[in-house]
Amino acid sequence: MTTLAKLFAADYWIVLDDVQFTRRDYQHRARLGALDGPDRRQWLTIPTRLPHGRPTLIRDALIDDPDRARRKTAGILRQHYGASPHWPALARVLDPVLDAFDTGRTAAVTEASTRLLLYLLGWQGKILTSSDLPSRPDRSQRLADLSAVTGARAYVCGTGGMTYLDPAPFAAGGIAVMPFQPPTTNIWSSGRRLSALWALAALGPQDLAACLQRLALDHGIPAAAA
Repeated sequence: MTTLAKLFAADYWIVLDDVQFTRRDYQHRARLGALDGPDRRQWLTIPTRLPHGRPTLIRDALIDDPDRARRKTAGILRQHYGASPHWPALARVLDPVLDAFDTGRTAAVTEASTRLLLYLLGWQGKILTSSDLPSRPDRSQRLADLSAVTGARAYVCGTGGMTYLDPAPFAAGGIAVMPFQPPTTNIWSSGRRLSALWALAALGPQDLAACLQRLALDHGIPAAAA
Protein backbone atom coordinates (compact mmCIF):
# COMPACT_ATOMS: atom_id res chain seq x y z
CA MET A 1 0.00 0.00 0.00
CA THR A 2 2.92 2.36 0.61
CA THR A 3 3.94 1.96 -3.04
CA LEU A 4 0.43 2.89 -4.17
CA ALA A 5 0.54 5.93 -1.88
CA LYS A 6 3.80 7.03 -3.50
CA LEU A 7 2.34 6.64 -6.99
CA PHE A 8 -0.80 8.51 -5.94
CA ALA A 9 1.33 11.44 -4.77
CA ALA A 10 3.19 11.69 -8.08
CA ASP A 11 2.26 13.34 -11.37
CA TYR A 12 3.94 10.59 -13.39
CA TRP A 13 4.32 6.87 -12.93
CA ILE A 14 7.09 5.45 -15.12
CA VAL A 15 6.69 1.69 -15.43
CA LEU A 16 10.22 0.26 -15.17
CA ASP A 17 9.86 -2.64 -17.59
CA ASP A 18 13.40 -2.96 -18.98
CA VAL A 19 15.28 -4.06 -15.86
CA GLN A 20 15.94 -7.58 -14.61
CA PHE A 21 13.01 -9.51 -13.12
CA THR A 22 13.56 -10.45 -9.48
CA ARG A 23 12.11 -13.66 -8.11
CA ARG A 24 10.62 -13.82 -4.60
CA ASP A 25 9.85 -10.11 -4.79
CA TYR A 26 6.65 -8.13 -5.29
CA GLN A 27 7.00 -8.12 -9.09
CA HIS A 28 4.70 -11.14 -9.39
CA ARG A 29 3.06 -11.50 -6.00
CA ALA A 30 1.31 -9.61 -3.21
CA ARG A 31 0.15 -10.31 0.33
CA LEU A 32 -3.61 -10.16 0.78
CA GLY A 33 -4.97 -9.32 4.21
CA ALA A 34 -8.22 -10.85 5.42
CA LEU A 35 -11.06 -8.33 5.29
CA ASP A 36 -11.89 -8.72 8.99
CA GLY A 37 -8.32 -9.20 10.17
CA PRO A 38 -5.39 -7.90 8.11
CA ASP A 39 -2.95 -9.80 10.32
CA ARG A 40 -4.20 -12.97 8.61
CA ARG A 41 -2.37 -12.95 5.31
CA GLN A 42 -2.07 -15.02 2.18
CA TRP A 43 0.21 -14.69 -0.81
CA LEU A 44 -1.40 -14.10 -4.19
CA THR A 45 1.22 -15.18 -6.73
CA ILE A 46 1.29 -15.17 -10.52
CA PRO A 47 3.34 -18.28 -11.41
CA THR A 48 6.10 -16.90 -13.62
CA ARG A 49 8.84 -18.40 -15.76
CA LEU A 50 11.86 -16.61 -17.14
CA PRO A 51 12.53 -17.55 -20.79
CA HIS A 52 16.05 -16.11 -20.70
CA GLY A 53 16.93 -17.32 -17.23
CA ARG A 54 18.03 -14.93 -14.52
CA PRO A 55 18.80 -12.01 -16.94
CA THR A 56 15.16 -11.98 -18.16
CA LEU A 57 13.73 -8.47 -18.18
CA ILE A 58 10.45 -7.71 -16.42
CA ARG A 59 8.68 -7.13 -19.74
CA ASP A 60 9.73 -10.59 -20.98
CA ALA A 61 8.63 -12.67 -17.96
CA LEU A 62 5.89 -15.16 -18.88
CA ILE A 63 2.93 -16.52 -16.93
CA ASP A 64 2.85 -20.27 -16.37
CA ASP A 65 -0.57 -21.55 -17.50
CA PRO A 66 -2.34 -18.17 -17.93
CA ASP A 67 -5.86 -19.67 -17.92
CA ARG A 68 -5.33 -21.40 -14.59
CA ALA A 69 -3.61 -18.33 -13.12
CA ARG A 70 -6.55 -16.16 -14.19
CA ARG A 71 -9.13 -18.46 -12.59
CA LYS A 72 -7.13 -18.78 -9.39
CA THR A 73 -6.61 -15.02 -9.09
CA ALA A 74 -10.30 -14.26 -9.63
CA GLY A 75 -11.28 -16.89 -7.05
CA ILE A 76 -8.83 -15.72 -4.37
CA LEU A 77 -9.88 -12.09 -4.75
CA ARG A 78 -13.56 -13.01 -4.47
CA GLN A 79 -12.86 -15.22 -1.47
CA HIS A 80 -10.97 -12.49 0.36
CA TYR A 81 -13.04 -9.43 -0.50
CA GLY A 82 -16.40 -10.61 -1.83
CA ALA A 83 -18.06 -9.81 1.52
CA SER A 84 -16.97 -6.17 1.35
CA PRO A 85 -19.71 -3.64 0.57
CA HIS A 86 -17.22 -2.17 -1.92
CA TRP A 87 -16.66 -5.46 -3.76
CA PRO A 88 -19.33 -4.83 -6.46
CA ALA A 89 -17.56 -1.60 -7.52
CA LEU A 90 -14.24 -3.45 -7.70
CA ALA A 91 -15.65 -6.50 -9.47
CA ARG A 92 -17.27 -4.33 -12.16
CA VAL A 93 -13.91 -2.98 -13.30
CA LEU A 94 -11.78 -6.07 -12.68
CA ASP A 95 -12.19 -7.51 -16.18
CA PRO A 96 -9.26 -5.62 -17.79
CA VAL A 97 -6.92 -7.09 -15.18
CA LEU A 98 -8.21 -10.62 -15.73
CA ASP A 99 -8.12 -10.12 -19.51
CA ALA A 100 -4.44 -9.18 -19.23
CA PHE A 101 -3.69 -12.81 -18.33
CA ASP A 102 -4.48 -13.63 -21.96
CA THR A 103 -1.30 -11.80 -23.02
CA GLY A 104 0.74 -14.43 -21.19
CA ARG A 105 2.96 -11.71 -19.72
CA THR A 106 3.28 -11.13 -15.98
CA ALA A 107 4.08 -7.43 -16.48
CA ALA A 108 0.82 -6.88 -18.36
CA VAL A 109 -1.18 -8.16 -15.40
CA THR A 110 0.75 -6.24 -12.76
CA GLU A 111 0.53 -2.99 -14.72
CA ALA A 112 -3.20 -3.47 -15.36
CA SER A 113 -3.87 -4.12 -11.68
CA THR A 114 -2.01 -0.95 -10.65
CA ARG A 115 -3.83 1.07 -13.29
CA LEU A 116 -7.11 -0.24 -11.89
CA LEU A 117 -6.26 0.84 -8.34
CA LEU A 118 -5.21 4.30 -9.48
CA TYR A 119 -8.36 4.63 -11.60
CA LEU A 120 -10.62 3.69 -8.68
CA LEU A 121 -8.88 6.31 -6.53
CA GLY A 122 -9.36 9.06 -9.10
CA TRP A 123 -5.67 9.56 -9.87
CA GLN A 124 -5.19 12.02 -12.73
CA GLY A 125 -1.49 11.54 -13.40
CA LYS A 126 0.22 10.17 -16.51
CA ILE A 127 1.79 6.75 -17.11
CA LEU A 128 4.92 6.22 -19.20
CA THR A 129 7.08 3.17 -19.89
CA SER A 130 10.84 3.23 -19.32
CA SER A 131 11.67 1.16 -22.42
CA ASP A 132 10.14 3.94 -24.55
CA LEU A 133 12.35 6.63 -22.98
CA PRO A 134 16.06 7.49 -23.20
CA SER A 135 18.15 6.75 -20.11
CA ARG A 136 21.64 5.69 -19.10
CA PRO A 137 22.25 2.29 -17.46
CA ASP A 138 23.54 3.16 -13.96
CA ARG A 139 20.71 2.65 -11.46
CA SER A 140 20.50 6.17 -10.05
CA GLN A 141 21.43 7.80 -13.37
CA ARG A 142 18.63 5.87 -15.07
CA LEU A 143 16.06 7.14 -12.59
CA ALA A 144 17.38 10.69 -12.87
CA ASP A 145 17.23 10.54 -16.67
CA LEU A 146 13.68 9.17 -16.62
CA SER A 147 12.61 11.89 -14.18
CA ALA A 148 14.17 14.55 -16.39
CA VAL A 149 12.14 13.35 -19.40
CA THR A 150 8.95 14.37 -17.58
CA GLY A 151 10.32 17.78 -16.64
CA ALA A 152 10.14 16.75 -12.99
CA ARG A 153 11.33 19.07 -10.24
CA ALA A 154 11.30 16.23 -7.69
CA TYR A 155 11.64 12.45 -7.56
CA VAL A 156 9.41 10.84 -4.92
CA CYS A 157 11.54 8.15 -3.30
CA GLY A 158 10.40 5.46 -0.86
CA THR A 159 12.40 4.40 2.17
CA GLY A 160 13.82 1.37 0.34
CA GLY A 161 15.09 3.48 -2.53
CA MET A 162 16.72 5.96 -0.18
CA THR A 163 19.11 3.23 0.98
CA TYR A 164 20.81 2.94 -2.41
CA LEU A 165 19.97 6.09 -4.36
CA ASP A 166 22.84 8.37 -5.35
CA PRO A 167 21.47 11.93 -5.28
CA ALA A 168 24.26 13.34 -7.48
CA PRO A 169 22.66 12.60 -10.89
CA PHE A 170 19.43 14.17 -9.68
CA ALA A 171 21.18 17.25 -8.35
CA ALA A 172 23.01 17.63 -11.67
CA GLY A 173 19.63 17.79 -13.40
CA GLY A 174 18.11 20.17 -10.86
CA ILE A 175 15.80 17.46 -9.51
CA ALA A 176 15.21 17.18 -5.77
CA VAL A 177 15.01 13.73 -4.19
CA MET A 178 11.93 13.80 -1.96
CA PRO A 179 11.81 11.07 0.74
CA PHE A 180 8.34 9.58 1.04
CA GLN A 181 7.67 7.82 4.33
CA PRO A 182 4.09 6.90 5.34
CA PRO A 183 3.26 6.58 9.04
CA THR A 184 3.27 3.22 10.77
CA THR A 185 -0.02 3.42 12.68
CA ASN A 186 -3.68 2.72 11.90
CA ILE A 187 -4.19 1.50 8.33
CA TRP A 188 -0.48 2.05 7.69
CA SER A 189 0.69 -0.44 10.31
CA SER A 190 0.82 -3.13 7.61
CA GLY A 191 1.29 -0.75 4.70
CA ARG A 192 4.66 -2.16 3.66
CA ARG A 193 3.50 -5.77 3.82
CA LEU A 194 -0.08 -5.81 2.49
CA SER A 195 -1.58 -5.19 -0.92
CA ALA A 196 -3.63 -2.00 -1.13
CA LEU A 197 -6.58 -4.21 -2.03
CA TRP A 198 -7.20 -4.77 1.66
CA ALA A 199 -7.55 -1.03 2.37
CA LEU A 200 -9.65 -0.56 -0.75
CA ALA A 201 -12.06 -3.30 0.31
CA ALA A 202 -12.15 -2.16 3.94
CA LEU A 203 -12.50 1.59 3.37
CA GLY A 204 -13.78 1.95 -0.17
CA PRO A 205 -12.23 4.03 -2.97
CA GLN A 206 -13.41 7.42 -1.73
CA ASP A 207 -12.14 7.09 1.85
CA LEU A 208 -8.86 5.47 0.76
CA ALA A 209 -8.27 8.25 -1.76
CA ALA A 210 -8.82 10.80 1.01
CA CYS A 211 -6.22 9.02 3.17
CA LEU A 212 -3.70 9.06 0.35
CA GLN A 213 -4.45 12.68 -0.43
CA ARG A 214 -3.77 13.66 3.20
CA LEU A 215 -0.53 11.70 3.19
CA ALA A 216 0.64 13.43 0.01
CA LEU A 217 -0.15 16.84 1.47
CA ASP A 218 1.71 15.90 4.68
CA HIS A 219 4.76 15.47 2.45
CA GLY A 220 4.15 18.84 0.80
CA ILE A 221 2.92 17.25 -2.44
CA PRO A 222 -0.38 18.26 -4.11
CA ALA A 223 -1.38 14.77 -5.30
CA ALA A 224 -2.43 14.32 -8.92
CA ALA A 225 -5.98 13.30 -8.04
CA ALA A 226 -9.42 14.59 -8.92
